[in-house]
Amino acid sequence: MKFCSECGQTVTLKIPEGDNRPRHVCDHCHVIHYQNPKIVTGTLPVWGDQVLLCKRAIQPRHGLWTLPAGFMENGETMEQAAIRESVEEANANLRIQSLYTVISLPHINQVYVLYLAELKDLDFHPGVESLEVKLFDEQDIPWQQLAFRTIDFTLKRYFEDRKTSSFPIHTHAIEANNRQLDTDTSD
Repeated sequence: MKFCSECGQTVTLKIPEGDNRPRHVCDHCHVIHYQNPKIVTGTLPVWGDQVLLCKRAIQPRHGLWTLPAGFMENGETMEQAAIRESVEEANANLRIQSLYTVISLPHINQVYVLYLAELKDLDFHPGVESLEVKLFDEQDIPWQQLAFRTIDFTLKRYFEDRKTSSFPIHTHAIEANNRQLDTDTSD
């Protein structure tokens, strides 16, 4: 950030008085510009014993498989954003059942929030951000072709939880260097 969105003057990266983190502060009007993590939300759509995955038509990770998810927009609830993303990417008609995974990615300032969802019907097809959408049985999941570690984590938890028919909320954190933080908990 170089300029203040309030007055257009230059900003300086410094720790404001009474704070403990560097922030962009306007040298003219003294507005502090806070930058906070972005929320990515989506669904884990289920039909019987199968899960719906989308093959990405966009970067990053073009051509790899993911769950329908994306950035939350202003004015939306997390559930509304998750449903919107599921429609945009898979034209999926679904019903959210419960919050399922909350995954922190501090190295890229994101939080993934994924909901367990039930497909209402099989009338789905790729949206503009997907090359293909497909239902997969557990043994057919393209594990080596998953786009993100958040998706790998969520799918592995789902197939484990399915064995007991208990689907608690899982919280987790993933670091940049492929080392996962030891914060995996089930609430």
